Amino acid sequence: MSKMRKAGRVGLGIAAATALLIGAGAAQAKDALKIGVPTDLSGTYADLGNQVIRAVEFAVWEANEAGGVDGRKVEYRSLDTEAKPDNARRQTEKLVREGYPVILGLIASGEGLAIAPMMARWDGLYISTINKSDKLTGDSCEDRVFRVNTQSAMDAMTIEPWLKQREEKKWAVVAVDIAWGRGSSEAFAATAEGAGKTMVGQFFIPSNTNDFAPYIQQVKDSGADGIWVVLAGRDAINFAQQAKQFGLIDSITVAGQSFTTDNTVKALGDVAKGIFGIINYSSTLDTAENKAFVAAWRTKYDADPTNFEGETYLGMQVLFQAVQKSGSIAPADLGKALSGGEFDTILGKLKMRAEDHQLLSPNYFGKVDEFDGALRPVITMTATPDQVTPPVSCSM
Repeated sequence: MSKMRKAGRVGLGIAAATALLIGAGAAQAKDALKIGVPTDLSGTYADLGNQVIRAVEFAVWEANEAGGVDGRKVEYRSLDTEAKPDNARRQTEKLVREGYPVILGLIASGEGLAIAPMMARWDGLYISTINKSDKLTGDSCEDRVFRVNTQSAMDAMTIEPWLKQREEKKWAVVAVDIAWGRGSSEAFAATAEGAGKTMVGQFFIPSNTNDFAPYIQQVKDSGADGIWVVLAGRDAINFAQQAKQFGLIDSITVAGQSFTTDNTVKALGDVAKGIFGIINYSSTLDTAENKAFVAAWRTKYDADPTNFEGETYLGMQVLFQAVQKSGSIAPADLGKALSGGEFDTILGKLKMRAEDHQLLSPNYFGKVDEFDGALRPVITMTATPDQVTPPVSCSM
């Protein structure tokens, strides 16, 4: 059995006790909404997991401060998965059986794919806020699984106009050797070839790699003019630092998916400047809903929400509205409210496609540059939901 951190965290939000005392008649009359958050708290993607936890904590605190959701107190409990599919399945089952049947927060796509077939059997419901694999809402779709974040196909459709205008002809992919990395690599390759580019290599790297030198040399030997990088967390930081050290970043065009996120850019500093990439959420987005969210987040944390914090908060928004619409916390009822529903989010009003349970949302592309005196991913191109809606490949 793998060594797994058993300790979880239980959160009620900072102001939960106050909310219960002030308006508690209705809240006490209904069962609490209990959310399970299995996520990576100690592995390669621990930084991402901590961002997930912070967003859940904020949404729970905000809801309870306002008297709950549909008159219900909101609670959550988190357990560490180390971003390993077997651990994710074990920890998710534990959360559901202990009374936290609404699940979100898994990082690696393999984790989401591992629990998806089990959700109906366990009488749970899973909302993906980070998993990218097209399979989750594609050929591996399930009735009790929903996704609010963009999938790899949507990211590939977002970069297509950018790729068509680029002069680089030969491209390679450097990706983590998991479901997300292989799926993103496949989607990028198809998009690049459709844009008239030539793929000269797809290099898959084990998660939690320390020495990237052999892979960097393979990219150099391939003759690529540009690379698409599908790495996150510690892997992204280690690869970028070594790619800079060996002259790769300065010699070819670098772009990626989840590669230069807010926290990664902070860790890399000038190494990240000029790198292109998908931006699924940014605190700089100019919508009234997002401005209100960012202002409240700044008041509480004295910082801007990161991309993963924004995406997770959006997932909590959708969940809370499903509870309000259904008047229930039963997973089956929530699933009915989610499927085909429209939801007010920090990205505007969005629709959950009934056919595959994919939220149809806008997407963004840009590069790392100076903004308000700091390096960060800066949006240079926006794609509307209609422009990045993938075909349905799900059969439930």
